[in-house]
This record gives sequence, structure tokens and C-alpha cells, in this order.
Amino acid sequence: MSVKYICRHCLTFQGEINSGEVSEAQLGFHFLTPEERRDIIAYNADGDVTVKVVCDYCREALESNPELSLLGNPLQ
Repeated sequence: MSVKYICRHCLTFQGEINSGEVSEAQLGFHFLTPEERRDIIAYNADGDVTVKVVCDYCREALESNPELSLLGNPLQ
């Protein structure tokens, strides 16, 4: 299983974990509500997982310009 992390706004690759030994509990997925899981985690047909996070650049942009969050994904 591969777990890939991408920014939900700019789609920049943030990192990857390649291990069949890592559990969802180790990744902290068990802390998410069902709605958060649907929004953040995508299970691909090949068994890989894509997790949407916010990169430092987009986080700083959104913190400096809160009105951007009203536009959906303005940083794409």
C-alpha cells in the first residue's frame, strides 16, 4: 500500500509512505469523522490511498487572505 499526500488547493505532491505495514490508526485516520474521511481520503482502485492536506504555502496564503477560503479552491 502506498499513501500519497497532496495539497488540496495547489495539488502539489507533499510526500509518500510506501509500506504494507502501516495501519490507518498509525496514520491517525481513526480520529476523523466519516464526513472528514470522505473529504480527505481517497482509496484508489490499485489499493493506494491519496490524502488531501494543505501545504505550507497555501496555509500561509489562506491565513494572510481569509477571503480566499470563500472562493472554493482559489489557489489552483
